[in-house]
Amino acid sequence: MGKELILNCEKLERRVALLNNGKLEEYKIERDDNTPKAGDIYLGRIINLDTSLQAAFIDIGAKKNAFLHFKEMLPGNSELVEQYQSNLENQEKSIVAKRKKTRHHPENSPLSAEVSRRTQKISMEDIPRIFKPGMEVLVQVAKAPISTKGARVTCDITIPGRFLVLMPYSEHIGLSSRIESSAERERLRKILEQLELPEGMGMICRTNGEGRKQTFFKRDLNLLLDYWKKIESGVESRIAPQRLFTEPNLIDRTVRDFVTDEIDGIVVDDQEAFKHIKETLKRIGGSKLSSKVTHFKSPVQIFDYYKIDEQLLAVFQREVKLPGGGEIVIDETEALIAIDVNSGHGRKLSDQPEFILKTNLEAAEEIARQLRLRDVGGLVVLDFIDMRSAADREELFRYMKKLVKDDRAKTKVLPLSKLGLMEMTRQREHESILDQVYDPCPYCHGTGMVKSALTMSAEIQRKLSSVMRDKRYRGVALRVFMHPEVLARLRDEDAQLLNDLESKYKNELSFRADPDLHYEEFRLTDADTGENIL
Repeated sequence: MGKELILNCEKLERRVALLNNGKLEEYKIERDDNTPKAGDIYLGRIINLDTSLQAAFIDIGAKKNAFLHFKEMLPGNSELVEQYQSNLENQEKSIVAKRKKTRHHPENSPLSAEVSRRTQKISMEDIPRIFKPGMEVLVQVAKAPISTKGARVTCDITIPGRFLVLMPYSEHIGLSSRIESSAERERLRKILEQLELPEGMGMICRTNGEGRKQTFFKRDLNLLLDYWKKIESGVESRIAPQRLFTEPNLIDRTVRDFVTDEIDGIVVDDQEAFKHIKETLKRIGGSKLSSKVTHFKSPVQIFDYYKIDEQLLAVFQREVKLPGGGEIVIDETEALIAIDVNSGHGRKLSDQPEFILKTNLEAAEEIARQLRLRDVGGLVVLDFIDMRSAADREELFRYMKKLVKDDRAKTKVLPLSKLGLMEMTRQREHESILDQVYDPCPYCHGTGMVKSALTMSAEIQRKLSSVMRDKRYRGVALRVFMHPEVLARLRDEDAQLLNDLESKYKNELSFRADPDLHYEEFRLTDADTGENIL
């Protein structure tokens, strides 16, 4: 079957799955909403600058202000910087002129030297003097809003095409590091040098450009320059906050980023999307590339037909089984992703170095796949099964580096530490698949746990003791409403304890089940009046 792209287009969401011989390798999902996406370009307004964080907060029209680090503010704002430097130069000339007149303070005094230093190089300390609240800045979303955090933005704009990435504020001309052939790199470099690029701009050749003729690059560059002209026009005519450019939808991004010569087939279940993809591929790659697209017409749901949905179940499970009987346990937290490797059913052989290495290598392969499928990022900590052999630890490290080499997200892997942990970072641009599909449980608030019936019984008895000691409630008949499972515990294991409470404080107690109550909630009332007792 080879590599296939399966596209599911529906009204509420679009889904893309990459299959390798029927096995799910990558999964993307997109819903229509107005939240900022990585790659979107906004005309924003500076709300405030925080020198302690070395960051500015930018209003881009989203629910939360975007975060812009000081070091990301200089690209694209050369006019402001030049004006600031010019003011410093004039300030220095004025200081020098005054000192010459008064013949006090030599020209190389500390104050004069400090002004001269600033005219040569702008530092982070200068940013609040250059940028002020209320100023408009052109920014691009580098990381979409995640959890309670707003988007992270940069002034260093890049616009990706199929074969090129345009960099309006950089003169750098480069090639993707994944293009390894020196002859091909030299050929592509010559093509890039012949392209007519406006002064002050740069570009990078993407991996998709490998083996392509100059015509493809010219067409791609013209399209990107057209995008940039529209953005510049928006800066002149719009009022911040305003979105000036948005990344293409998931279908177009898939065609741009995923469709290469390695893809053997593309199957799409929507007629309009099928025509659009076929025409796009024919335009950029000819009839040979467009012939790979197939319109899926079966009444069976496309993800069911290709057994994708059943593979997706593992994406949302905490535990993932390994072929050799082991398993990995994945926990997503706000700070990091923790992954534990267990020997599972093969524990009897767990003291054999060969078995341990085999299980760890299996785990590494599945971990690399799961990170792509779940689209998680940030800091990832891997707890492999302990290995005594230094050679085995080195083999595992090399294998993990090889596995993440072709990951589209930038990934860095560190060797196993003395504690047997492997740390890695994976580029995080947006929420994980889990966060996109699920909301935190309103009962446990994302912890995955609720208090036990025993715990709730203890809390109820504690509350009853406190109320019955109060003079106001002496002799008052009390009624407690609770979840049915907690009531079952009270009536069985703890019945004698409740009888003892009644005898001690001379209160009549009654209990009622209320299935509408949360497992961790209970309500105490006056049995005669029905009034709640706090």
